[in-house]
Amino acid sequence: MKLTLCSTVVAKLDFASMCAFAKRTGYDGLELAPMTLSHEPHLLPAAKIAAAKKLADDHGIAITGLFSLMHAPHGLSITSADPATRALTFDVIERLCHVCAALGGKYMVHGSSQYRQLDPADRAGSRARGVEAFAHAAKCAAAAGVTYLLEPLRPSRTAFINTVADAAEVIDAIGSPALKTMLDCCSGSEAESESLVEVLDRWLPTGKIAHFHANDANHRGPGDGAVRFDGIIAALKRGGYTGVIGVEPFICEPDGPACATRALKHLRGVMQSVQ
Repeated sequence: MKLTLCSTVVAKLDFASMCAFAKRTGYDGLELAPMTLSHEPHLLPAAKIAAAKKLADDHGIAITGLFSLMHAPHGLSITSADPATRALTFDVIERLCHVCAALGGKYMVHGSSQYRQLDPADRAGSRARGVEAFAHAAKCAAAAGVTYLLEPLRPSRTAFINTVADAAEVIDAIGSPALKTMLDCCSGSEAESESLVEVLDRWLPTGKIAHFHANDANHRGPGDGAVRFDGIIAALKRGGYTGVIGVEPFICEPDGPACATRALKHLRGVMQSVQ
């Protein structure tokens, strides 16, 4: 299992400095928010994408995938009924799939709770539009050769896809091998009725979980709260997980680099101790 750093943790750094920091600290990769590269990342020309990949390669760090997909450009939503919003969102999803592949990324994490809200007056319609957007994403991801991940998010952030079971229902309805789900410790701690270990034991054998975000229920990094990562790493190993673990704390004290360094040290120690 490889460890990748979510770029938002060190968002105050420019892209080159992010790459240098991740490599120097000991991460295997960088999970990149597209807005790191541009306010209109879907419109990045091929030359600039190639330059970004070369910069990462020159620093010896892989771009493992993309996340925070809907934060740029402004005005996206997978559940909106507005035709213009919907057309732009579908176009951004398609283009970002190809940006991800060109950067060498293998997966795309669709969290972005603000941009998948259910309209209280049209919950069924909102959900149907969201599922249609994910079907479009699966088609685009398959064409680009990447995996599109539905991230279950805690109910305090959205009512659309809160648990791995919720995501699995959508995945089964769409039926694309390019569409998978994942587990985020912070959201899973709030949303799941079972423990994180039990969720992994239940769902890893299905092949539907293809990514994992390491953080704590208190929104801090691994090792900075009550979540025990020895049991989680053991469950990942028991389930045959060979993918990437993304480090994504939301509260970073005293700052992002210090938190990222501390999280890496904690996870490496746990991974070495768990047989």
